[in-house]
Amino acid sequence: MSTRELDAAGITDPELRAAYAESKAINASHGRTYFLATRLLPIADRPAVHALYGFARVADDIVDGSLPKSQQTMELLALERTMWDGGQPVLRALADTVRRYRIDRRLFSDFLASMRMDLHVKRYETYADLAEYVYGSASVIGLQMLPVLGTVSPQEEAEPYAAALGEAFQLTNFLRDVGEDLDRGRVYLPMDELAAFGVDRDRLRWARRTGRHDPYIRRALAHMVARTVAIYRRAEPGIELLRPWSRPCVSTAAKLYRGILDEIVAVDYEILNRRAVVPTGQRLRVALPAATKAAGQNARAWALRLTSRPRSPRSASIGVPGNDSSAVNSHRRISLGE
Repeated sequence: MSTRELDAAGITDPELRAAYAESKAINASHGRTYFLATRLLPIADRPAVHALYGFARVADDIVDGSLPKSQQTMELLALERTMWDGGQPVLRALADTVRRYRIDRRLFSDFLASMRMDLHVKRYETYADLAEYVYGSASVIGLQMLPVLGTVSPQEEAEPYAAALGEAFQLTNFLRDVGEDLDRGRVYLPMDELAAFGVDRDRLRWARRTGRHDPYIRRALAHMVARTVAIYRRAEPGIELLRPWSRPCVSTAAKLYRGILDEIVAVDYEILNRRAVVPTGQRLRVALPAATKAAGQNARAWALRLTSRPRSPRSASIGVPGNDSSAVNSHRRISLGE
């Protein structure tokens, strides 16, 4: 991680700086779209985003690893027990980020609960069943991010949109990775909806094995892509509730992830044996205009920071521009009933 980012965030402790650097390396290595969008944030906010991503990746790697289920269960439990002790570097960065931005710790317990589901749940009968998993695995990520991104109105108003965007991202991942998940013995598509189109697990496996086009699978996937697009539309108004200098980042991430759905449609839903990805040229066409906009917004953010009234020492130590809403920086318990 650049010293410029760490300096801007007010992170001075050498061990803590190294912890954030490790989180950034994880993000850069595994989360290409996420990492690209993060570059559009003010530099002071980026370390926190890397810390959140790094923790999620550590948990995900436990679940997707090759260890016996009993050992994976033990590792997840150990991770939850030591999450706030600051043992391994990624956890030190996480604990510092949660303290600085006053993020509700329950969101991380909810995330680990969904990770544990991956160890014993291989299919979801209905969308309601899947939604329970998606809330913990993805919607809470959007909620974790909100205090970092900041809002121009009370944070509670933006929470449903943040949760919906996390849900849309996760459903996009499920569609993109359906073939790979089959190889792991998992199906993250509602079984009752697949059945309505004449599709079951065996049919998906047959298409994966043979590479044959199947019109029944195509219609089922088209239905699920359409629903995911609708969730993106539902989440979109929430972007305007964010601080102006955070909007380019989230808008770009949404466009790039939604672009994966466009690629799925472009290949006529033939995704059992290929991974739909947004081409590099298109990624740049989306990101570069956003980068220009972000540069202007970030300059205004720092100008506002320099000209605004003094804040409390605790707020100032966070190293991020002040929020447009006086209520936003206060501690809140985040609760939704992705």
